[in-house]
Amino acid sequence: MSKDFSPPATTPEHLSTALAEDGYAVLAPQGLAQWMDMPLSELEALRADWDALPPDDYLKDGGRYRTRRHACFVAEQGGALRQVPHRAHWQPVEYNALHGGMQRWFAPMLEASVAQPAWQQLMRRLAEAASALRGAQPWYIEAHQFRIDTAGGIGRPTPEGAHRDGVDLVAVALVGRHNVKGGETRVFEAAGRRGERFTMTEPWTLLLLDDERVIHETTPIQPLAEGESGWRDTLVVTCRAGGFQGD
Repeated sequence: MSKDFSPPATTPEHLSTALAEDGYAVLAPQGLAQWMDMPLSELEALRADWDALPPDDYLKDGGRYRTRRHACFVAEQGGALRQVPHRAHWQPVEYNALHGGMQRWFAPMLEASVAQPAWQQLMRRLAEAASALRGAQPWYIEAHQFRIDTAGGIGRPTPEGAHRDGVDLVAVALVGRHNVKGGETRVFEAAGRRGERFTMTEPWTLLLLDDERVIHETTPIQPLAEGESGWRDTLVVTCRAGGFQGD
């Protein structure tokens, strides 16, 4: 049996330093609450969304293990955040060999969810983290709500394998996991040998990645108990300078 390694969590005050020096940083749930300056209960109010995500109909491996919603925003300098009209998600094949090069229209996030103060605050804080990394500027944000389930025996959080996303900052928050094993996060230097592996198990653990410097993936999940349903829920948010991919 493989050992689960705990995430190497940093404190909110050292987040920007860790991200700049190592190319990634992890906030434990209480660290995330401190960083956002609001209780975790406000983020928990979003969790019900993950129980009713529509299917992802674009999986090229033939799987039916992923459901998701998608929304896009622009975070202006000064803190203003605006949602843009619903649009397709697009990536070049250089960053996503499996699903790149095509427009993927996913179901939009719920209006009530993106209006939540916790959601608005999280997007602003991620834009601030991107500005600390690359300099103050507008940020083009894509948010994805994912559920990976084990109804077919195995679920793949990153079917494209180890990858970069073609953005500046990637954030992966664990929303929850139930009756699954696996789902180990792996982060590697894009131009080096150093890597880190750990398993996020506590809801609202947040991983931040400098997409220029590191490659990441998450290993497949399987059910802990055969015949019982299992899933892993995440929120993935990307910040990109200059515009959305595909524009």
